Amino acid sequence: MKKIVFISFIFLTACRTTQVASTNNNTTNPNITVNGKIFTTLFQQRAAEYRALCFQAYNIAKLRVDEYKSVTNKPKAIITDIDETVLDNSPYEAFQTLQGKDYDPASWYQWTAKGIADTMPGAASFLKYASSKGITIFYITNRDEKERASTIGNLKKFQLPNADDAHFLPKQSISSKEARRRTVSLTHEIVLLMGDNLADFSSLFDKKTVEDRINNTDFSAGEFGNRFIVLPNPVYGDWESSLFNYNYKLTAAQKDSVVRGALKAY
Repeated sequence: MKKIVFISFIFLTACRTTQVASTNNNTTNPNITVNGKIFTTLFQQRAAEYRALCFQAYNIAKLRVDEYKSVTNKPKAIITDIDETVLDNSPYEAFQTLQGKDYDPASWYQWTAKGIADTMPGAASFLKYASSKGITIFYITNRDEKERASTIGNLKKFQLPNADDAHFLPKQSISSKEARRRTVSLTHEIVLLMGDNLADFSSLFDKKTVEDRINNTDFSAGEFGNRFIVLPNPVYGDWESSLFNYNYKLTAAQKDSVVRGALKAY
């Protein structure tokens, strides 16, 4: 009798475990674009290799700061992106993908309003080091104006330099960062540009096709690791948007078809 009760308990426990797993797992959206982000987000959060890539980027940035020779009398500045360059948004991606969802503005604003994103590995120490060398930090981001207060508060949480209204340049009417970079260059000599998306560095990459992005990357090869410091981001960015021709209204099935067609296999 005891054996029967014990076996029944194991069976019921197994059923309950399966039920919980099914509830928590991404079962509502079979699209590989969304499901693939479970693994890319996992890589960002748990892979030591990802941390190593971030440290590598910031180590190179420190070398470039140390060897930099001014060419004008302007004060020196670094222009940096925020998301996946200074702040880590992988908890947001995990939250979305585990529900079978991709990015959407409403959920993104809820996340940034919390102001709880951690810093990217190596980011805080590098920015503080650059500041100690008399370099001003400008944060050029495509976060919206309404995210200003929460974002600056998030940066201040880690005592990051120049985390204030004067050095926070969010998106206004257009997503291109070129005009904002030029504004900074009027008053400052740009030592480095840092970002996870190629449009963080040059208008050569603004809303370009996959092929143009590759060609312009080859054309700009000498800048990477010198004036351009690139942080890894396998989860999202123009590398993904360009695959979909910047059509943000594609259905999950349509995205799935594009992704499968873009892959090279043998």
